[in-house]
Amino acid sequence: MWTYLHSGPFASLEEYLAWLEPRPASADPLFFAFVDTAGNRATGLGSYLRIEPAAGSIEIGHLQFSPLLQRTPAATEAMYLMMRNAFELGYRRYEWKCDSLNAASRRAAERLGFTFEGVFRQALVYKGRSRDTAWYSVLDTEWPALQRGFRAWLQPENFDDSGRQRRSLAECCEEA
Repeated sequence: MWTYLHSGPFASLEEYLAWLEPRPASADPLFFAFVDTAGNRATGLGSYLRIEPAAGSIEIGHLQFSPLLQRTPAATEAMYLMMRNAFELGYRRYEWKCDSLNAASRRAAERLGFTFEGVFRQALVYKGRSRDTAWYSVLDTEWPALQRGFRAWLQPENFDDSGRQRRSLAECCEEA
């Protein structure tokens, strides 16, 4: 999980908590905890960053999903809720950027309806290496149809008794 994040890995829980402690005071990035309300425990975190109200753009990042959240409907719902909130706040551009080598993050962006915009070569240096950054976005004009797709996908009847989806998010978005 830590390979493509600027922070971590952490040698201990104490080291992670020391990194985590100042995050709530930050306005940009603005951090959120993803909480399993049934178990009342945090299962991940994410943030808005590069918050540019004048330009109408905002980015999602610092995504850390524990194994309890990974590949679950709750993970998709968390991403939907953050996206919905950004557009309700009036942002016109919602960005997802990741290391171009991070295939899992790139697949997730595409599955969630983001459009690939290109790769910024040698965009950053972190963890002792040069990073090319893949850029994705959702625009406010694309959001209404995408939101209908998310809502259809998240409906309880879209999941069987074992919790497996009946229709993919892409199928739901195509029908929206």
